[in-house]
Amino acid sequence: MGRLLLILLVVVLLAWLLRRALAGRGRGAPHADAGVPLVRCAHCGLNLPKTEARSAGGRHYCSEEHWRLGPRDG
Repeated sequence: MGRLLLILLVVVLLAWLLRRALAGRGRGAPHADAGVPLVRCAHCGLNLPKTEARSAGGRHYCSEEHWRLGPRDG
C-alpha cells in the first residue's frame, strides 16, 4: 500500500511540474524584433519588419520579385 501511494505521489508531482513548465513558456522575453516597425508590401500587402523589406521610391516590398513587378494596381 505504501509503495502505491509513493508512486501516485511521484506521478502527481511530475504532472504538476510538467504543467507548470509548459504554462511558463508563453511568459518569456519578448521577440527580438518587437521594436522594429512593420511595413506593408506595395505589391501583395504582406506586413513584414522594415529591416527585411526591400525599399524603392518610398515603397516597400517583401521580395526581389515583387520589387521587380512594382506596386499592384488596384
